[in-house]
Amino acid sequence: MSNQQTDLRERTKAFALRIVRMYCALPKTTEAQVLGKQALRSGTSIGANYREAFRARSAEEFIAKIGDCLKEADETAYWLDLLVESEIVAVEKMASLQNEVNQLIAIFTAISIRKKANMRKQ
Repeated sequence: MSNQQTDLRERTKAFALRIVRMYCALPKTTEAQVLGKQALRSGTSIGANYREAFRARSAEEFIAKIGDCLKEADETAYWLDLLVESEIVAVEKMASLQNEVNQLIAIFTAISIRKKANMRKQ
């Protein structure tokens, strides 16, 4: 496994831990808990799916798992946006998490595009 892959494994795990801490800090209102639980589920599954990608038995399976990472990251961005736009969490408090999830979306998009291009060359 390359250093970049190890770094992304650690980065997605650190992101998941930040999502857990964010969820724990949310108000105990129904709205906050429902939106927060959705972000908790999708935000913690990004890293799990990334780890599963390394157990893929084929390039196609790897691409599918990276696609799952991308889907979960995009979903997480949606729930974080809703937490801000519903005024449950101040934009300033959520900005760092939103920035990180947007970076993860960009990274997984690039991995997917690169891997698909490499497969077409073969």
